[in-house]
Amino acid sequence: MQSLTVTVIQADLVWEDKKENLHRFEEKIRSIKEHTELVILPEMFSTGFSMNTNTLAETMEEQTVSWMKRVAAENKIILTGGLIIKEEANIYNRLIWMLPNGEYGVYDKRHLFGYGRETEFYEPGNKRLIASAKGWKINLQVCYDLRFPVWARNRVWESIPEYDILIYVANWPMQRIHAWKTLLCARAIENQCYVIGVNRVGTDGNDLAYSGNSMIIDPLGKVLYHTEESEDVFTLTLDKNSLIDIRNKLPFLKDGDDFTFNHTD
Repeated sequence: MQSLTVTVIQADLVWEDKKENLHRFEEKIRSIKEHTELVILPEMFSTGFSMNTNTLAETMEEQTVSWMKRVAAENKIILTGGLIIKEEANIYNRLIWMLPNGEYGVYDKRHLFGYGRETEFYEPGNKRLIASAKGWKINLQVCYDLRFPVWARNRVWESIPEYDILIYVANWPMQRIHAWKTLLCARAIENQCYVIGVNRVGTDGNDLAYSGNSMIIDPLGKVLYHTEESEDVFTLTLDKNSLIDIRNKLPFLKDGDDFTFNHTD
C-alpha cells in the first residue's frame, strides 16, 4: 500500500507583496532536503488575508498560478495553497491543487468569514474538491471551513470512505488558536482520516497576529507534528496501511448519518 510524503510550510507572509512572498516560498521549497511529493502552503500565501481585491486579485492565467505551475514542474511535486482569484465579475478565495504536469484542480472557499468582512468582497464556493495522489483521496478546504463539520464529513460509498486526508490551509489568528487546534483534532477523529492544518505566522497589515500552530494529526487524533510561532518547513511520510488498519479495527464511519449536500450552481 502506498505511502505519501508531505511537506508543510509555515511562513511569515509579507503583507500584499506577491513578488517577495513568491521568492521566499520558492527558496523554502528548494531548501527541502528530503524527497517529498506534496507541498502545502497557507491560505492567500502570496498576499496575506486581504480584502484589497481590486489590486490583488488575479486570473488563473496570471503571475501566481504561473509560478505554481513552474515550481511544481521544476521540483516534481504537487503544490497546493490559496490565492485571490477573479473570474469575470466574481472574486474567490481559491485553493489551487497544482500537479507537476501543469494540470490543476480548484476549490473555492465555501464558508466566508463574515466577521472579517470576507463576505463583502468574495463569492462563496459550492463544491468540494477531493483530489487524488498515489491512491490517496484528499479533501481540500480553507480556514473558516474548519468550523463547519458537515462540509468535511467523510461519507462512505459502497463501504469505502470518500477520502483519506483532510487539508486546511489558513490565516487563523492567534487570538482564536485554541479553536484551531481543537477542531483540527476533532475533524481527524470524527472522519477517521489524517488531518493537515497549515497556518501562517507573523503580523498582517491589519495588525492581526498569527501564531502558526500548523499540525499533522493521525486518524485517532494523535498529533504527529505541531509547531508554534516560528517559520518552519517540515516533511512527514503518511502510512496508508496504518489508516486502513484503524478503520478496519474501529469501523465507526459505516454508522454515520446518511445525507447529501445541496449544491447550487
